[in-house]
Amino acid sequence: MLHFSHHELGQLLSTYGYWVVLAFVCLESLGLPIPGETILLAAAIYAGTTHQLDIYLVVAAAAAGATAGGTIGFWAGREFGYELAIRYGRYIHLDEPKMKLGMYMFLKHGGKVVFFGRFIAFLRAFVALLAGINRMEWPRFLAFNTAGSVIWAALVGFGAFFFGKAVHRLLGAVGIALLVAAVVLVVLGFIALRRNQARLAGEAERAFPGPLRRYHFGKRKP
Repeated sequence: MLHFSHHELGQLLSTYGYWVVLAFVCLESLGLPIPGETILLAAAIYAGTTHQLDIYLVVAAAAAGATAGGTIGFWAGREFGYELAIRYGRYIHLDEPKMKLGMYMFLKHGGKVVFFGRFIAFLRAFVALLAGINRMEWPRFLAFNTAGSVIWAALVGFGAFFFGKAVHRLLGAVGIALLVAAVVLVVLGFIALRRNQARLAGEAERAFPGPLRRYHFGKRKP
């Protein structure tokens, strides 16, 4: 993760304003080691202390950057990640039945992952890419990605604007709580998956019948 001093962040914000917020958040959402949430916090505090930025435009820039970055990440995963997984997945024991099972589970629960992933640091950078690789339906991804982006930007931006640096500690505590919850859900999900793997595999096959190469952007190839 790239790091910037408070002075450097202040210079970036005073020079580029809302554009640097949009760009940093967008690049972070693409999976790059860019401190998107940090620049949003800094911009919100900067807006509250100097009044040289409008907090509403700061939040709008962050929401737009998150939505745009997530959208690009989704299509990158769908364009390239899916094909790579089909072609080389067998070398890491990722065969077609397992891919279909993953796609089916993401189809059922992907919306929750996309929405709440925006609030968890280690998921924020990769959840859109995973959604694309797992062939999540585009309208469904768009809805949850946009909702998560807007609510995340508003909570972080307005929180930092009104409460200043204290919100950073709160976000850290919330992030830890969400991470613990995510780990617990993953463990419970893994146990449930192991117990119901045969049934779910059958459901996945019915959802995606035939070879996976027949599917392209969620549609069967002729």
